[in-house]
Amino acid sequence: MKLERKLMSKKKPLFPINGMLNEYLKKYSRNIKIPIFYDDLLRFQGSITVYDKNDEDTLWIRTYYSEFDRIEIDNSLKKIYTMLLSDGSEETIPFLNVDAIDYCTFGNSKPFRVKVRNILNDNFTYFYVKKADASRVYGLELEQILSPHNINFLVYKDTLIEEHIVGIPGDDFIKNFLPKCSESEKSQIAKEFVKFKERCLVRLLGDMRSYNYVVTPTHDFFHIIYKIRAIDFDQQSFEGNLKVYNLQFMKENFKMVEMVSKKLQNSSIEQYKIEERSFMAKRMITAPRRTSHLIKCMKNDTISYPENVTLLKKHLIKYVGDVKFKECKNMGEILETILEFVKRNYLDVSTK
Repeated sequence: MKLERKLMSKKKPLFPINGMLNEYLKKYSRNIKIPIFYDDLLRFQGSITVYDKNDEDTLWIRTYYSEFDRIEIDNSLKKIYTMLLSDGSEETIPFLNVDAIDYCTFGNSKPFRVKVRNILNDNFTYFYVKKADASRVYGLELEQILSPHNINFLVYKDTLIEEHIVGIPGDDFIKNFLPKCSESEKSQIAKEFVKFKERCLVRLLGDMRSYNYVVTPTHDFFHIIYKIRAIDFDQQSFEGNLKVYNLQFMKENFKMVEMVSKKLQNSSIEQYKIEERSFMAKRMITAPRRTSHLIKCMKNDTISYPENVTLLKKHLIKYVGDVKFKECKNMGEILETILEFVKRNYLDVSTK
């Protein structure tokens, strides 16, 4: 399988949340007033590099604030924690401690990662504070609607709060865990990779290199079930090159692609693709209003460049063979056409 080194042309800009998307977020309780903004966390006075257990640079830095700022920031982050993961009540705040606020120096969004610990039992969790970006918000909502996973996030003005998605980073899994898997486990992982690849392609979630998704192992009786899920939604419906939305063209995924070709026959690969498209169609059918409302917002929004839209239409006409893509004017209309195609094919087969 041919892999290309560079598929994405230029750095993706941040797209603002427009009025229609803002109303959508309010309707589905995603838009809630929060006590602190992304820019407030940029006021750190100093930092140190965060290393992993092998003493390698993680590309995260641990930030430090003045004493006055830290008290205010800690209290605000604890309130956000209760809003994101509970009912917003302040009764539990005295039992919470902000252990760390880390800043990522790598990537587009440059997020803050906040570690919150319960002082009564030392259980802890993370959440992220990022600059709000319409592309990312659409990606998060499509994950909620079309994937088997629920996802929790909040948006207020120019700040986005995201829950932490638990799992083994894909690059770490490929390097340190995959070689130790049994042959039957590799077959199961190959199946999940095919389904994950199809889901990303259909919903136009791009740049799923190995460090942008996680692998989650779950023990089930006498074996382990592996699932793969995205953790970065920055490249939702932006690029014009269709290969950006196809995981097999990312060189970081070569080991996974190679494993699929060894463990699965073409007939099985087609079967798993159909299974995933059918699942997505069922999700759309069971949540028709939310799906159509979100697509309507996308159709009335700008989340890419005109040249990207033109290029993607050409690639999709060639790939799918549906001339309806010629009529699409933006990424929202392109995605609507893809999803209607998937739903229509599912209904045609299921009714027969």
